[in-house]
Amino acid sequence: SWGMAVNVYSTSITQETMSRHDIIAWVNDILALNYTKVEQLCSGAAYCQFMDMLFPGCISLKKVKFQAKLEHEYIHNFKLLQASFKRMNVDKVIPVEKLVKGRFQDNLDFIQWFKKFFDANYDGKEYDPVEARQGQDPGEQIFNLPKKSHHANSPTAGAAKSSPASKPGSTPSRPSSAKKAAPSSSASKSDKDLETQVIQLSEQVHSLKLALEGVEKERDFYYGKLRDIELLCQEHGRENNDLVNRLMEVLYASEEHVS
Repeated sequence: SWGMAVNVYSTSITQETMSRHDIIAWVNDILALNYTKVEQLCSGAAYCQFMDMLFPGCISLKKVKFQAKLEHEYIHNFKLLQASFKRMNVDKVIPVEKLVKGRFQDNLDFIQWFKKFFDANYDGKEYDPVEARQGQDPGEQIFNLPKKSHHANSPTAGAAKSSPASKPGSTPSRPSSAKKAAPSSSASKSDKDLETQVIQLSEQVHSLKLALEGVEKERDFYYGKLRDIELLCQEHGRENNDLVNRLMEVLYASEEHVS
């Protein structure tokens, strides 16, 4: 048994925040990681390891996907974190749906809270993070997009290889160059058409993003209400109230039961 965690609460009055650079440096230092940006915390793996450090055994690190790359893997990690929070009686509601999207502000807000939670609960014991996660390094996998070779994409790269070096005495002017210049007007027209298409598609993407944000806000609003109802039901659950029991059944019904 671990007892109960010390709960901490952040409000606009009590909030003392660290800069994004300081908070990432702190995460890297404690867990021996090499994160470069706050958004990388969206996998949930670091939080799972923090909980293992604070309350050894409250979470199974073997189940944590340290090299998660996809959203459903991030959600898996946050479910483990939620279970450890419940085990340790941590009040904080984890905004999983927001965090797994990898947006900067949502992830910054949560790690700022978690830093306070960590400070309130850490007892100073030694901990080897690399050994605990069996050498898996989350920092190397997330946001590790393939790097493009500047040389290969350089417009002069192909020319440098294919064109032979000009010999001394060879004439630089080539008669064929005049013929090649002719179709440039049609090329510029097609460029303009492509540019117009790009602008139109960008506008479509922007409007879809706005629509998605609206849907997400609405979902979060109703999720918050359901969470409040859940907490109220849990408070009065011991009274064996029939209405409370029926509400809990509705809240915890799986998709199969709903359909």
